[in-house]
Amino acid sequence: MDIKIKTARLSIFSNLFLIFIKLFAGVLSGSVSILSEAIHSGIDLIASAIAFFAVKISSRAPDEKHPYGHGKFENISGVIEGLLIFIAAFWIIFESVNKILHPSDIQYLEIAAAVMFISAIINFFISKRLYTIAEKTDSIALKADALHLKTDVYSSIGVGLGMLVIWLTDWHFFDPIFAIIVALFIMREAFELVKDAISPLLDSQVKNDEYNELKNKLHEYTQNAKVQYKNLRSRKSGASHLIDFTLLVDPNMSVKKSHDICDELEKKLENLYLETDISIHVEPIPE
Repeated sequence: MDIKIKTARLSIFSNLFLIFIKLFAGVLSGSVSILSEAIHSGIDLIASAIAFFAVKISSRAPDEKHPYGHGKFENISGVIEGLLIFIAAFWIIFESVNKILHPSDIQYLEIAAAVMFISAIINFFISKRLYTIAEKTDSIALKADALHLKTDVYSSIGVGLGMLVIWLTDWHFFDPIFAIIVALFIMREAFELVKDAISPLLDSQVKNDEYNELKNKLHEYTQNAKVQYKNLRSRKSGASHLIDFTLLVDPNMSVKKSHDICDELEKKLENLYLETDISIHVEPIPE
C-alpha cells in the first residue's frame, strides 16, 4: 500500500482515540475549553479522512478525463480542511462567550489536565510522522493534516496548563478564555493552510525559492551547452511540478542534437523533484 495512504490512515485512528478521551474528560469536568479541544480533534478527524481520500485519488495515473493527473485533489482537500477549521473556531468562540455569560465550576481538574497532556504527546509523534512523509512525498494533503495536529499539540498543552492554573487559583473563568485563545490560534492555522492550498488551484507560480532553484539549474546547464532559454514557467498540481520554457539553440543545430539536449535537461530537472511534467519548446537563437 502507498506510504501516503498508510500515514493518512494512522492519523484517522489517532484522532478517533483523541476525540473519545477528550469528550470523556470534557463531559466529566464540564470544561468548555476541553470540549472545544474535542471539537478541534473532530475537525482533525474530518481533515484526516479528507486527506486519506485525497492522497488515494491523487495517486491515480492520468486518464482520458484527467490527462494531467489527479494531483489537484490534494489542494482541494487542503482548502476544504481550512474552511472546516474556520467553522470550528467560530463555534468554539460562540460556546466560550456563552460560558463567560453563564459561568460554572469545573470538576476533576487533574483528570482533565492529564488527558490534555496525553493528547499533546500523541499528536506530537503523529504530526512528526506526517510531516516526515509529507516532505518525502511532497504531499500538501498530509502537510495540511500534520499542521492540524501540530496546532493541536500547542492548544492541548495550553488547555492542560489552564486546568492546572484553575486548580491552583480556583479562578474558573480562565476556562472559556483559554478556549477563545485556542480558537484564535486555529483560525490563524486555517488562514495559512487555505493560502498554501489554493495557490496551485489558481496556477500560481511556484514559491520564489523553488523558482530560483529551477533558474539556477537551467542557467548552469544552458551556459555549459551554449544554448539559451526564455519564458520559464512552473506551477504545481499536488506533488507534481509542471515546468515549461523555450529553449533557444543554434539555427544550424540538427533536430536530433536539440532533442538530445532536451532529454539531458529533463533528466537534470527531474532530479530536483519527486514528480515532474516538463514541456520544452525549441526555437532558433535570433540572428
